Amino acid sequence: MDVLSIVVFLPVAVAAVLLALPRVGDRAVRWTWIAATAVDLLLVAGLWIGYRPGDSGFAYDVHLRWIPSVGSGYHVGVDGISLPLVALTALLFLACAVYSARETRRVRSYAALFLFLETVCLGLFVSLDLILFFVFFDLSIVGMYFVIAGWGHRDAARAALKFFLYTFLGSLVLLLGFIGLYLAASPHTFDIVALTAQNPLAGRGVVAALVLVALGVGLAVKTPTVPFHTWLPPAHTEAPAAGSAVLAGILLKMGTYGFVRIVMPALPDTWRRYAVVIVVVGVVSVVYGALVALAQKDFKRMIAYTSVNHMGYVILGVGAAGLVASSSGQARDLAVTGAVTQMVSHGLITGALFLLAGALYDRGGTYVMSEYGGLAAQAPRFAALTGLAAFASLGLPGFSGFIAEFQIFTGSLGGAPVSTAVAFLGILITAALFLRALQQVLLGAFRAPGGRFGDVTTPEALSITPLVVLAAVIGVFPRWLLDVVEPAARAVNAVLGG
Repeated sequence: MDVLSIVVFLPVAVAAVLLALPRVGDRAVRWTWIAATAVDLLLVAGLWIGYRPGDSGFAYDVHLRWIPSVGSGYHVGVDGISLPLVALTALLFLACAVYSARETRRVRSYAALFLFLETVCLGLFVSLDLILFFVFFDLSIVGMYFVIAGWGHRDAARAALKFFLYTFLGSLVLLLGFIGLYLAASPHTFDIVALTAQNPLAGRGVVAALVLVALGVGLAVKTPTVPFHTWLPPAHTEAPAAGSAVLAGILLKMGTYGFVRIVMPALPDTWRRYAVVIVVVGVVSVVYGALVALAQKDFKRMIAYTSVNHMGYVILGVGAAGLVASSSGQARDLAVTGAVTQMVSHGLITGALFLLAGALYDRGGTYVMSEYGGLAAQAPRFAALTGLAAFASLGLPGFSGFIAEFQIFTGSLGGAPVSTAVAFLGILITAALFLRALQQVLLGAFRAPGGRFGDVTTPEALSITPLVVLAAVIGVFPRWLLDVVEPAARAVNAVLGG
């Protein structure tokens, strides 16, 4: 088996072994879970070191017959857009495994579900076939549904059901779009590389627009953008901390990744024609997400709405890349590179914030910020990590968020000056909401439910600190990441036109 397939299927193989063994103690399950995710991260590091894109632009390319009657195959590979997301996935799942060392409820099932989810997420980011992509896309919904329903808080069942129904309906609409691409191709195929080369819906007018709507809505639900975001806050609020970290850090990227990997290259003419709509949706998500987050009294719900805001920046970037008439090639490359960097940055920072929110809940039994105060004096490590993650999230220079947003704004300004100027408000509002939250929770006189608040434990520190540190490393030394992303962004824009 090729290395890339081993990276994808190793976690689910370990999950199957854990479930098959009749007697496995919780301690052994935890260490097996951590070891499996650590090995997978090491294998991904090896992929990164050996990464050399081939003639097709993809490295570690594997193409095997799977469902030949419909032109679908097991086609996987990575390029500069997918490889950073594969690395993010492996790192965040390892962080969640370490963080969950104290989990006591049905540990074996919990670990197996997360290992299953890791395989699903990795599989989606390496898929170069629409049916394979769709299978992993749908299985992620199933896995996260059981995580929320089985290990969530008081209203977890309702939140999990809403999450499932919304995202499953979105996936069905997405499938209609995939079928539209398949029927338009000649010969019929679900292969993403072949569809990109064919541009099957060029000059098809209404049909191409309908396929774009189907693909756009299906991916927008998963992203989520306004107005398809309403499933997100309850799902995050009720999910366990590790579930929220994976949901925000990885699953939301499936939507934005789909835009860059599938929609833009396969429908370049239609994407350019309706790019202004994409830009408007991105800007509305940026401003709306920030404003609603500002109104929250619940720390975890506030972070959930900032995800709508930050994913809006990604949509703004990819939309602006389609406005070829008024933006230069360099600007388009900057916008797409910034969008991919924002996906990685958001995964690191928001993953850390949700794990910190879990630490807050474990000690106080509530996410309501007014119940806490002066925690910096009682828990300095918790305060330091929360402060760093918050400043990173609001786009402070020195962190990955600044690098991503600077590229998006620079690349978008020429093609969409008014929309980009409005999106700047999102940064100001995000700064206000995080500074207010830090002041309320960390400063002033000490208060906490129960009258005490312990500092972060060793497993918590070991899971959260690397995420924050890596966000700082990218913010100060971004070249190692951008050198991988930029050539792939140029390849996407070459197909997009101009």
